[in-house]
Amino acid sequence: MAYRAQGAGYADVAEHFRARIKAGELAPGDALPSVTEIRQQFEVAAKTVSRALSVLKSEGLVTSRGALGTVVAKTPLVITGADRLDRMAQGGERYGPGETSSGHRVMRRSVYDSEVCTALELEPGDEALIRIRVFRQDDKPNSVGVSIYPPHTVAAVPELAEDVRMVAQFDKLYEERTGREVVKGQRTAHARQASQDELAALEIDAPAHSAVAVLVTTVTFHDEDRPLGYWEDVYAPGAKVPMS
Repeated sequence: MAYRAQGAGYADVAEHFRARIKAGELAPGDALPSVTEIRQQFEVAAKTVSRALSVLKSEGLVTSRGALGTVVAKTPLVITGADRLDRMAQGGERYGPGETSSGHRVMRRSVYDSEVCTALELEPGDEALIRIRVFRQDDKPNSVGVSIYPPHTVAAVPELAEDVRMVAQFDKLYEERTGREVVKGQRTAHARQASQDELAALEIDAPAHSAVAVLVTTVTFHDEDRPLGYWEDVYAPGAKVPMS
């Protein structure tokens, strides 16, 4: 059965391959089907395929590689923590080909950051659980993931407090144990100066006190009554981040 709905065009073809790259189904260096194969799969004209591939090239997702045809670019989209939950929920893997993580840390800290306190409805100085890890592509760091949980979330999902990599989704565990649906809020993005800890985690060699701008995305998870977690992803300069 063809992928597309009746009347689909170049944007549908581009989105199909964009989603596969984002899901990790196509890794850097993987070849896309030939123009003929794409035409047959989507029942579209060669011009439509050419336009779709041009869109993906302009986004830096694919590149031409001579006899190999069109392949996924070496620096594809950097996947956020929230997108990893979606990937796993759809039956995929947490990590795509070539992706790993390192520097996993778990700690309990008093929280004073006003944005975090507001998001999690905490008073300044309240304790929260913080999990930190560095995501890598081909062993090169591309983002730092920070997730912060209030005590009531940790009480329902005590695995969060264990100093090991989580193998199950926190939201699914919470739903199973409480019967409450977990809703992901609106993800937002902003730029700011990276901290020295973030520069070290991203292996960026910059002079002390120098200003290095990074993109940061944040999202808050809720149940029907209260916030459950606040996630922040800090991306290395130059990273391409998909925004929904």
